[in-house]
Amino acid sequence: MPTSAPPRNRFERRRAETRQALIRAARQILAETGDTSASIQAIAERADVGFGSFYNHFESKTELFDAAVTDALEEFGQVIDERVERIEDPAELVAAGVRLAARMADSHPELMRILRDRGLAHIHSDRGLSPRALRDLERGIASGRFTDTHPTTALSALGGALLSLVALRLARPDLDGDETASDMAAMVLRMLGLSADDAHEVTRRPLPGLD
Repeated sequence: MPTSAPPRNRFERRRAETRQALIRAARQILAETGDTSASIQAIAERADVGFGSFYNHFESKTELFDAAVTDALEEFGQVIDERVERIEDPAELVAAGVRLAARMADSHPELMRILRDRGLAHIHSDRGLSPRALRDLERGIASGRFTDTHPTTALSALGGALLSLVALRLARPDLDGDETASDMAAMVLRMLGLSADDAHEVTRRPLPGLD
């Protein structure tokens, strides 16, 4: 799970552990029910921390759940980054992100349920996969690999397609996830200006696995 700079002393370590326990509890609630009406007492008990500890870290439940979504999005981005770091083609990077997200419905279901339910409001977030995808889109546009369009517009379209795919994978686990994701990725690449043949070839390249 994403972390900030390592705490420097025992007090800071314990404080960081308490904060992360609260975020982890909030993520579990979001993944299980999506219900943010749970009481602070219930959240603290799930996190196995004292009730008073909550206000040492967060001013409200809204702030906690926002932090939980941000934490999940950053983990998502890191998981993808670790597996595509050697890919140079912007088209392959975009396609790999889409295809790996579909696989994560099986390997990281809690994370994907949060993305499905909360991701739309964070398509243009400065955390998670969004800044990474925007970087790859900008590279593709600058190099001529993608159509000359505004990167933010392209990110909106890519984010919508990705969220739709995640929702489909969670709702229809009977579908062939890899084939469905490759088809979706090919449609995204065609939208970005690749030919049908080029998009098909890119989205059938070997894909890094997930742990």
